[in-house]
Amino acid sequence: MVLEKRRDKLEIIKSILSICKKDDATKTRIVYRANLNFKTAGIYLDWLINKGLVAKDENHFKLTTKGTELLSNLQDISPLFNEVF
Repeated sequence: MVLEKRRDKLEIIKSILSICKKDDATKTRIVYRANLNFKTAGIYLDWLINKGLVAKDENHFKLTTKGTELLSNLQDISPLFNEVF
């Protein structure tokens, strides 16, 4: 029996940022695509907004310039972590 590895916070943040990169990123879409519940998604989205990585425009979430830079950096280092762990 193979157990699924739990995602760490950086993987969840990377997933949310990737989803927010698209124009139609609503909270519902983020919940379903990132495989989160609404409470957890809300906690992460609030944190990302407070850090200036994501901006909320009515019911849609969009990446800021800072968020785009972080997503790029996370995508660059992800293969390194996969090699080690």
